[in-house]
Amino acid sequence: MIARVPHDGSLIPRYGRARRDPSLAVLEGLHPLKHALRFGATVLDIASSDLNRLQHLASELAPDVCAQITSLAHEIPSDVFAQLAPLPPPTGVISLAERPPPVDPAAALADARTAAPIVLLEDPRDLGNLGACVRVAAAAAAAAVLTTGGHDPWHPDALRGSAGLHYALPVSRLPGDALPPALDRPLLALDPDGDPFDPAALPPRAILAFGTERHGLTSELLARAHARIAIPMRPGVSSLNLATSVAAVLFAWRLSSPRLPRR
Repeated sequence: MIARVPHDGSLIPRYGRARRDPSLAVLEGLHPLKHALRFGATVLDIASSDLNRLQHLASELAPDVCAQITSLAHEIPSDVFAQLAPLPPPTGVISLAERPPPVDPAAALADARTAAPIVLLEDPRDLGNLGACVRVAAAAAAAAVLTTGGHDPWHPDALRGSAGLHYALPVSRLPGDALPPALDRPLLALDPDGDPFDPAALPPRAILAFGTERHGLTSELLARAHARIAIPMRPGVSSLNLATSVAAVLFAWRLSSPRLPRR
């Protein structure tokens, strides 16, 4: 959905404020914009440094939402566009959208509409990597992505890493870094010393907890886990990138589940 917002003639401070506004999302590039639109985002502004190029790219890469993009996009000078983001996207488009209403983690944990797992990222450090985890979780049809730590999972860098797929599933930071009780959701901790991961044995509605690449999961979260599982790896390989670990586990689960559509 697209909602027109009057242009106040001062895009640079407007986009600067939006990066700090918890009600807004800054979408840097065409792919975040197209995914946001596909999954129902309310887009407030689309600024482009080259409208003709944007229309060509949208018709080629996002024909299903091309009309929505071109109906709101407006062209701005290249020097203004270059100041709307720390690293201006090479596709020449940057947008503002409303964030969805805040996710209630307890409600997300209690949602009984799907047997899909929830991804829990404990104190992720790299925003691009966090966004890549969201992208993988959306593609694998996970139920939600919850995070702890100081980073806002809706930060523009995370949205760029997810290609805008934050809008495809609930994404939220746990208030106070505390995971609410979830009686029907077993907590499985990804840990190098855990039992080998068997995707066919993954219980329904599991919470899959992933720690940082350097330190892993905290002892407090490990103590709460119902089980610890490890991704089988070649001897001598010490660890995987966080998003790679999430992808390996989620797609092993997805491909082992005959109940889920593959397309």
